[in-house]
Amino acid sequence: MSNKPANNIQDLQYFGEFGGVNPSISDSATYTFLHAKTMLDTFEGHAEGCYLYSRHTSPSNLYLNEALAAMEFTETANVAASGMGAITSVLLQVCGAGDHIVSSRTIYGGTYAFLKNFIPKLNITTSFVDITSLEKIEAAITSTTKMIYCESISNPLLEVANVTALSKIAKKHNILLVVDNTFTPLIISPQKLGADITIHSLTKFINGTNDTVGGVVCASQEFIDSLRSVNDGAAMLLGPVMDSFRSASILKNLRTLHIRMKKHSENALYLAEHFEKDGLKVVYPGLKSHSDHELFKTMYNEEYGFGGIMTIDVGTLKKANELMELMQHNNLGYLAVSLGFYKTLFSAPGTSTSSEIPEEEQVEMGLSDGIIRFSIGLDNDIERTYRAMHKCMTEIGVL
Repeated sequence: MSNKPANNIQDLQYFGEFGGVNPSISDSATYTFLHAKTMLDTFEGHAEGCYLYSRHTSPSNLYLNEALAAMEFTETANVAASGMGAITSVLLQVCGAGDHIVSSRTIYGGTYAFLKNFIPKLNITTSFVDITSLEKIEAAITSTTKMIYCESISNPLLEVANVTALSKIAKKHNILLVVDNTFTPLIISPQKLGADITIHSLTKFINGTNDTVGGVVCASQEFIDSLRSVNDGAAMLLGPVMDSFRSASILKNLRTLHIRMKKHSENALYLAEHFEKDGLKVVYPGLKSHSDHELFKTMYNEEYGFGGIMTIDVGTLKKANELMELMQHNNLGYLAVSLGFYKTLFSAPGTSTSSEIPEEEQVEMGLSDGIIRFSIGLDNDIERTYRAMHKCMTEIGVL
């Protein structure tokens, strides 16, 4: 695949109001008008380049919107104060009372909880299906289904969604395909594969410094306009607005995303291959043993590799906790949720990021309590990291 999303980001040129190489930050909640009619036109969306109130949008947010839309090959985008702010806005914009969603069964715990526990209050139902079974996905679609929802790489089992095939199913039934691409920015371009809407948690790889929470919806101009409508737009009326200072910070970090993703992937592949040779149960899309390895290769932008997330099953939660505490003690990473940091992060998802999923459902989907999810960092000497991790695993009897 010849997509070059990093070029699209780098070709955007923004100057500050005094010629700064970074755009000026719009440090205002409200904006003044020289003429009252312009205020009315802006309220109705007919005054290009005019700003009314920062919950609607701000110059800083629009710069970041444009850059993320360029990365994801969409007409435009809309940033939000969190990944969940982006996800929930899309779900509530598309679906109303009586509607139905077909979702991957393995998704981020917060998304699962919203679909399973919150949205039924609005009489919106969800069928959770094995995303790797196209037959089950299509069989779950009903006359009230409005979307197929999935993650490009599922959290935390790292199942690969066949976005191209899912897109064909969605179009056949005249419904939307919504893809959360948080794990694989630059690596997978869902829009090029037929997705209608792409979502990210900007908190993770895109920002990369774990100092900001944010999200984005990348889609057509028509859909983003509907999200931002002052009359019935979910992103407008629910108020998940991103602060301008955070937008400016993320935009600066976005400029190095291509370099960071290559290093995350390089390090993760090195560790996955070596731990698999050691006899550990490793799941990583870059391994030939991964059931979706060949599928992944048909979809990815090769120069960015297979991503920075891998899992290792050490058998029991006790062993997982013991290993993570020892690795943190030896400065090999942090026992923390989230991902995309310069330092390796690890957690047991069954008791953290997927804890909202009931235990019996975790078992059914194959999420054992001994699984550790690793977000591999930007270590310069990954061989040294491997040797140190290997020593920890030997010390507690995992190896």
